[in-house]
Amino acid sequence: MLLEMAVPARKRSAPKAPGRAPKAQGPKPKARYHHGDLRRALLEEAVRTIRDDGTAAFTLRAVGARLGVSRTALYRHFADKSALLNAVSEDGFRRLGDALESAWTDAGGGVPGFEAMGSAYVRFALDNPSHYRVMFGVWNSREHHDPALRAAGTRAFQLLVDALAALQRDGVARRDETSVAVARYVWAVVHGIAMLGIDGRLSDAQDGPGGVRDVTSFAVRRLGTGIFVTEPSLPSAPSAR
Repeated sequence: MLLEMAVPARKRSAPKAPGRAPKAQGPKPKARYHHGDLRRALLEEAVRTIRDDGTAAFTLRAVGARLGVSRTALYRHFADKSALLNAVSEDGFRRLGDALESAWTDAGGGVPGFEAMGSAYVRFALDNPSHYRVMFGVWNSREHHDPALRAAGTRAFQLLVDALAALQRDGVARRDETSVAVARYVWAVVHGIAMLGIDGRLSDAQDGPGGVRDVTSFAVRRLGTGIFVTEPSLPSAPSAR
């Protein structure tokens, strides 16, 4: 069933003058959204609003106005601003989890998989800064009351925990700390790089020396000095000229 946009009631036409032909009726305008489409449209518009105006200017009504939908249609999907922000955050954690899972699997696990996950984490933040700010922002205070958001966030973190546990079982990673403790350590490092990257605090040239990807690669490799039983080989530092 289509969501109807709020339109004023149609007034009755005045009687036509004798001999005047009735005006041809044009096609009726189509509704803009289906039930399943509006929620996604609201999420995407929320991300654009945060990107353009920041969270301070973000309101549920503003997002609806930019889409041209009625308040009734908005509240069918989100009760308030916090509910919409939680949905943006959930969507972000789900996509981050997918990126981490693909990075580990595509690299074949092991040390290459671990390094690929670190790069994938930072790349997600750079590609989705609005999502990332909502996911880890102070305004997201209802996480523990939103089962879907909590599940998405837990899954993303658990993928890193499971990868480290696999490395420990294979004898690649040290076992003197739990995989959860090590995962928090790794997360803190890559999260810091991600925030510096999206705030523009690293080199403007992302692929150049001192850029986000360069720092990420160096940091993920150096994490091995405290995690791996046998430190992965590091490339030789370029000679200063």
